Amino acid sequence: MTTAVLPKIRELKPGFGAEIEGVDIRTADDATLDGVVATFHRHGAILLRDQSPTPPDLMRFIGRFGEAEDHTLVENTLPGFPKIYILSNRVDENGKPIGAHNDGIGWHTDYSYKAEPVMATMLYAVETPPEGADTLLADCCKAWNALPPERRAELDGKIVHHSWRHFMATREYNRMEDPPEDLLRDNPDVFHPLVRTHPADGRKALFPSTGTVKGVVGMSDEEGVALVEDLVAFATREAFVFRHKWRAGDVLMWDNRCTLHTGTLYDDTRYFRLMHRLWVKGDKPY
Repeated sequence: MTTAVLPKIRELKPGFGAEIEGVDIRTADDATLDGVVATFHRHGAILLRDQSPTPPDLMRFIGRFGEAEDHTLVENTLPGFPKIYILSNRVDENGKPIGAHNDGIGWHTDYSYKAEPVMATMLYAVETPPEGADTLLADCCKAWNALPPERRAELDGKIVHHSWRHFMATREYNRMEDPPEDLLRDNPDVFHPLVRTHPADGRKALFPSTGTVKGVVGMSDEEGVALVEDLVAFATREAFVFRHKWRAGDVLMWDNRCTLHTGTLYDDTRYFRLMHRLWVKGDKPY
């Protein structure tokens, strides 16, 4: 099969990410979409601007990358589209929030508390504030390669303990200290490598996170958390981070196998934000 040559690609940051121009995800042919997918796997993140997809368009597009993943908190999903999660500070006519607000603050990878974390995260911007609410992506391959060889040798092979229950009880926003038993049953603790291998080409990346981490195997919990926090601080230095400033119509998608990400706050007393988030199922990290 021949993959189309995309009209125009430019790096989001030197050595990381790709903005793809001239592609409308509603009407692009199969070969072009195959090119979009291949670009994603090579670059760690892709950006397509000036899009106007309907929910079915989003589902078709995400399906090119793999099977869409479910969400833990289904009450924040789009009616009729359970794979599309709403991020917003808007409320309905009864004063009920239409989605999750201030979700995703703090450096992390999505679903790190699952045995098979999501492979990709996609956000589609429906409504954006004129300032704030940026999304930051850290290139964990570049961070890994920047470590001295002896430090890489120390870290490779270490195993991190992740816990959804710990995450929900300690997170700053949307805390849930006493989760329902069914959610606890569906989200048991898991263990992942601290250094992950990318299945597309074998490149290695740091695979730390914040929030879900309880410790590192073979270390005290305090020492393990401190190690992971130190690595997160290293991987999120300015040299490794791309900051995306949103505008309506943006579709930004990143590879959770080789990045960390965080949202940023905005003045929710003055502005509204509405995003649609979709996930692609992943596989067990190795």
